Amino acid sequence: MAPVAGTVVPRFAGASTFVRLPAIEQVARYDIGILGVPFDGGTSFRPGARFGPLAVRTASRNLRPAYHQELALAPFESVQVVDAGDVPVTPFDIEEALGQIHGFAREVVGSGARLVSVGGDHTVALGALRAVSDRHGPVALIHFDAHLDTWDTYFGAPYTHGTVFRRAFEEGLLVPDHSVHIGIRGPLYSGQDLEDDARFGFQIVRASDLEVKELEEVVASVIARVGDVPVYLSVDIDVLDPAFAPGTGTPEMGGLTSRELLRLLRGMDGLPLVAADVVEVAPAYDHAEITALAAATVVFDVVTLMAKAEA
Repeated sequence: MAPVAGTVVPRFAGASTFVRLPAIEQVARYDIGILGVPFDGGTSFRPGARFGPLAVRTASRNLRPAYHQELALAPFESVQVVDAGDVPVTPFDIEEALGQIHGFAREVVGSGARLVSVGGDHTVALGALRAVSDRHGPVALIHFDAHLDTWDTYFGAPYTHGTVFRRAFEEGLLVPDHSVHIGIRGPLYSGQDLEDDARFGFQIVRASDLEVKELEEVVASVIARVGDVPVYLSVDIDVLDPAFAPGTGTPEMGGLTSRELLRLLRGMDGLPLVAADVVEVAPAYDHAEITALAAATVVFDVVTLMAKAEA
């Protein structure tokens, strides 16, 4: 089953799933599952990303998902994609929430399907990474973000949206020395943050590097970095400058443009992408749905990249 065509039912009507895809219970099998994770209990500044999945699904009605002209594919004709609904996640206990996310994500990937999680704050990535590692073993991480997210604790809490990839490293979920951050910027608590991050085997592409490097050069370095191991792609929407994504919990000036982000993503065509997340959309701070639309477009691009890998 494919999404309902906008030429049959207007895009502002019909099912409330992502681009009006079939729900998971409507198909016998699927290749890619889009899973909402409405959790923001690990947020350190502005809350509200628990409403992100709903906002991204609503904004996805703007898209015409039949054909991706840059990637030259009609993804929903090539593979079966479903909206897997939302994880019924507790808002009160982070570790319990991570267990729930892990369980539901493991159900999606258990049959060999690829996973796209829509958050929620970045804490949710740890539950998804655990499920993906159960299926594929350790993965290479391509991480688009303004922030490193490899801090140790925050006010004594080990599981937050700023500590998620330190925990992933410690749990053995990442292939050593195959992961990269893209878009990093803004002040830090200490220079030790960078030393710790390097010790965990991450490479950094700062947002300011994109002023002096061609995007194709950055893409080539990322492809060389991850190699041929399974790839988990994580996109914090705050990688975009607040001019392009104001609706997020921890905005930082000097970020990527929407066009830069999409060009970087589309340049990674051909990577063994097994799972992804798009997180930190906080619609209460959004204007005219531009952040939610950016996130929905990224989800569509990621699904298309996965469909090309399946084809």
